[in-house]
Amino acid sequence: MTKRQTTKSKIIEAAWGLFREKGYDETTIEDIISLSGTSKGTFYHYFSGKDALLGSLSDIFDSYYEELVEQLDEGMNSVDKLIFLSCEAHKMIAERIQPDLLASLYSSQVVTRGDKHLLNQNRFYHQMVHQLVEEGLRRGEINPAMSIFDAAHYFSMCERAIVYDYCISGASFDLGAYTERLIPILLEGMRARPV
Repeated sequence: MTKRQTTKSKIIEAAWGLFREKGYDETTIEDIISLSGTSKGTFYHYFSGKDALLGSLSDIFDSYYEELVEQLDEGMNSVDKLIFLSCEAHKMIAERIQPDLLASLYSSQVVTRGDKHLLNQNRFYHQMVHQLVEEGLRRGEINPAMSIFDAAHYFSMCERAIVYDYCISGASFDLGAYTERLIPILLEGMRARPV
């Protein structure tokens, strides 16, 4: 990790910790600067303001997925790996991300004409999903009727749909438990059928 990435990550981590603890509206840029141990100039080098931090949520997701990938058992079926990643990530979202901020991110992605953070194919998340799908196809674990793109897109779409439903329902259910029940059913069609 470069010094530049480390500084930006410190700001993001401090901000989201404060958003959880104090709430988004009550958190000031000065609070974020103080907790991250950076300066005002450094903060504004990376972010135009507090609202710009909403887009950094995808960075938090990617960092968590990087941690989760380290826990994967190489012998595990690729579809089961995707199920594990989805369940664990959704548990983290429910524990660490305020539903209103998550809803703000999702709504901004719908109306934004420019950079759509969640769809950026250079993100670790998308590279990880493509790699796991490619592995599954190579091993004969994923339905060969699906292309790498189609299978990866389907998985990502299922994940987003569950989180979107969580947001529009006002976080009225346990996201982690719901994902554990639903994602295996949604991904069953991705599995290769025995010949």
